Amino acid sequence: MVGRTPEFLGKKIEANEMKWSVVVCLAMPLAILLGSGIAALVPGVADSLTNGGPHGFSELLYAYSSAGGNNGSAFAGFSANTEFLNVSLAIVMLIARFLPIYGTLAIAGSMAGKKKLAATAGTLSTSNGVFVFLLILIVLLVGALSFFPALALGPIAEYLRSVGH
Repeated sequence: MVGRTPEFLGKKIEANEMKWSVVVCLAMPLAILLGSGIAALVPGVADSLTNGGPHGFSELLYAYSSAGGNNGSAFAGFSANTEFLNVSLAIVMLIARFLPIYGTLAIAGSMAGKKKLAATAGTLSTSNGVFVFLLILIVLLVGALSFFPALALGPIAEYLRSVGH
């Protein structure tokens, strides 16, 4: 790729599209992890947790992951009905859901305004198994690298603690 710009569906991918791609990929993990981290530092949040230690962190991490990823559920016993938790969970929900949508629309708008080029050796084919393999691999790598440290502090540490007893 030296000296050539990448292309997708006959249109050049430039710096603007790459910046928005990074925002789309990292908005949800950053919102969830920063929200969980900030909540873990707020003294009053510990009173909302049923358990301490790794299980308490798992409760907190699950609440923020659920708010960012789906319906906002929580572990049984987690009392999330405080002003701080309501507001912070809502902020995480808004960022994790709408920032990727906005970024995707920004990429689509930018790509729609570009002229289509003839296919070359540098064009990325989306109709073969290599593209599917690379797409799945990148999604798994970004997910694993984003969440593994938090999982090691919560659910994995909780499991290892229960096995040791």
